[in-house]
Amino acid sequence: MLSPKVALNRRRFLGSGIAAATLVSALPLSADEPGDRQIMTVTGAVKHDALGTTLPHEHVLVDFIGADKVSRDRYDQDEVFEVGLPHLKRAGEIGCQTLVDCTPAWLGRDPLLLARLSKASGLKLLTNTGYYGAGQGKYLPPQARTEDADALAKRWLAEWEDGIEGTGIRPGLIKIGVDAGPLTEVNRKLVQAACRVHLKSGLTIAGHTGDGQAALAQLEVLRQEGVAASAWIWVHAQSEKDADLHRQAAERGSWIELDGISPTSIGQHIELVSNLKRSGHLDRVLISHDAGWYSVGEPRGGKFRSYETLFTHFLPALKEAGFTAAEIEELTIANPASALTIAVRAA
Repeated sequence: MLSPKVALNRRRFLGSGIAAATLVSALPLSADEPGDRQIMTVTGAVKHDALGTTLPHEHVLVDFIGADKVSRDRYDQDEVFEVGLPHLKRAGEIGCQTLVDCTPAWLGRDPLLLARLSKASGLKLLTNTGYYGAGQGKYLPPQARTEDADALAKRWLAEWEDGIEGTGIRPGLIKIGVDAGPLTEVNRKLVQAACRVHLKSGLTIAGHTGDGQAALAQLEVLRQEGVAASAWIWVHAQSEKDADLHRQAAERGSWIELDGISPTSIGQHIELVSNLKRSGHLDRVLISHDAGWYSVGEPRGGKFRSYETLFTHFLPALKEAGFTAAEIEELTIANPASALTIAVRAA
């Protein structure tokens, strides 16, 4: 049940007319079938080529209290808006046009907040459906353990078809999380559920993944479920030190997301991107900060990390390393658009 505060914000949002624009009917297309190729933002669907320069993995707000205690009553949405808006505006001033908020349900996802920030900042923002099983299950709701993959998929599909929590705001991707090493039973179930949602919605799966073993295990589940590797993003791939595993996953067609870009990681990320370029897989690479992080429970959210380093330091470093303007455009515009596109036809 929505709290009075959330219900009021929902009425304001629905009254704005934006929600109606989001409720388009969509089914996935085969590769050779005619139809629109769209991306779903928190303010509605846009054409696949309308994203512009995109940060595919960031956060505005997170709450690590655990699924048994998480609640929107734990923070003031107006304060989060006030803290986050200048950082989003600054990102827009230096080149960002779209930002993907990867905070999952039960860990602080707030689509109404994102819609407010999108309208105020001028950036296109995306949110997600799915559950986060990393952290030994601390952020999983009870049904993640008791329901099977089909039941979980039904829950996530309802958010795609009807909007999240009665807001009318629809997810632009599926976000799941698994721990490092072999997949646990519950984490395998999350991957299976994500695959089944993808097959019915076309939504891309972004998988928080601790290491290469977990990445390859997820790719095997995709194969078993009949889902192409190109529908899956290996989130936090930079955490895997064996670059050959990046190459192997890219050869299968998956997206290799090198997020975590910061002033202290420029050299590491340049090397990782260069490795994939040399192996002929630059067209499978995504780059982002994994920044933001208004942390619920800390005064004014603690230290909010800006979305600037990619623009102010990393892209200039790529140029110095010999990357062409076309290659940089591929990394920042073409690849995110391709990774997030939903090929749709009328239901």
